[in-house]
Amino acid sequence: MPLRATLLPLLLPAVVVATLVALLDGPKEVFAAALVALAGSLMSLGMSRGTLQRQLDLLARHTRERAEGGPPAPPGVPERLDEVAGLEGAIDSLHAQLSARNVALTQEARTLTAVLDGMTEGVWVTDAEGTVVRHNDALRPLLASTSSALTGQRPLALIRNEALHDAVMRACREAASSHLELTLDGHFPRTLSIRVTPLAKDLPGSAAVFHDVTELRRLEKVRKDFVANVSHELRTPITAIRGYAETLQGGALNDPVMAPKMVEIIHRQSERLSELVEDLLELSRLESREVSLKLARVTLADAAARAADTVRPKAEGKGQLISLHVPPDLLAEGDPRAVEQVLLNLLDNAVKYTPAGGQVDVYGACEQGRCVVRVKDTGVGIEARHQSRIFERFYRVDKGRSRDMGGTGLGLAIVKHLLQAMDGEVKVESEPNEGSTFTIFLPLAASSSAATG
Repeated sequence: MPLRATLLPLLLPAVVVATLVALLDGPKEVFAAALVALAGSLMSLGMSRGTLQRQLDLLARHTRERAEGGPPAPPGVPERLDEVAGLEGAIDSLHAQLSARNVALTQEARTLTAVLDGMTEGVWVTDAEGTVVRHNDALRPLLASTSSALTGQRPLALIRNEALHDAVMRACREAASSHLELTLDGHFPRTLSIRVTPLAKDLPGSAAVFHDVTELRRLEKVRKDFVANVSHELRTPITAIRGYAETLQGGALNDPVMAPKMVEIIHRQSERLSELVEDLLELSRLESREVSLKLARVTLADAAARAADTVRPKAEGKGQLISLHVPPDLLAEGDPRAVEQVLLNLLDNAVKYTPAGGQVDVYGACEQGRCVVRVKDTGVGIEARHQSRIFERFYRVDKGRSRDMGGTGLGLAIVKHLLQAMDGEVKVESEPNEGSTFTIFLPLAASSSAATG
């Protein structure tokens, strides 16, 4: 009910009575009655104003409570005046709209946070002054930051790089995008590719996306080194073959002394070239998993004996002794041809880098549920700084001496990949001038009696 309609009936009788008495000059009793009626009306008006004020105060209190997250007004509230009821309805409608809008914004913020934290790339967002105001979970490990909080920091405080700081400030002040690549020093150096862009036109600040390209750059270097190494390894035999062939064409073919020697050199270099190509193809097939190994029980004593028989003529030519100490009942799970090739490559290296009159020993055992074979020599040894890289393709400890001794520089890389394909591994222990020990590990065959020996 409107307030005007509530107050008018209360005041109208008293006013009419008072007016008539005044006009008709009625008795004092009637005038007194009129005053009493008027007073009653005024009291009723005061009570109505008090009720309105209490209902407005109660509505204000409930509105504040709901704005602070409290529950809606409980049922059973006394009947509202029409004005208060209408106002309460408008407030309830506004509150419902704001609540729906708040739920939508909260869901959108949670979705955005989940997307950012699910990225492998690091992301930060800065304000117009270049201060980081938001970042995702992936950023901290990329920066290797020890700071307790990244937000509130300036770019220079997180990464000591002027180029990145300048790129962020250009994005904030000039709306200019930048791309840069930088390397972070440390125990584990990282190479980061960073894209810095301004935010939307109506949003001041910038955003930066960090990509970790460390592995990509490493692979690019490996590829370049591989191409350079292959080119160098191929150039040596090809140059020798071409040079001696041209010499023969120039008339040396009729020289009964030099011609056979040159032909022998051409033949030897062509064999070296063929070995290099075969090793490259073998390594390529292993790395691309195109080689299909047939796993079976392998008697390691027999595999070691066959490998030793292959290299023994070369060892005897240098006065070296090859001794085998592999139990005949030691059975490994692997591909017989691959196991023999692994042992052959290790024995060939041992003979190659062991001086004349040296010793090469092969030991076999079962240790911690695996077959273990050690190839130990009394050769020149390997410095500690080279030991982590000798299984890389074409890596040579002494490039000049290694090429003079022959070989393709791929033998140990092939050993590593063959063993990995058979769920095995290889390790090396060596000291300069004290020899080397190459140890291979293979799965133990289930029926091997050495497992309990």
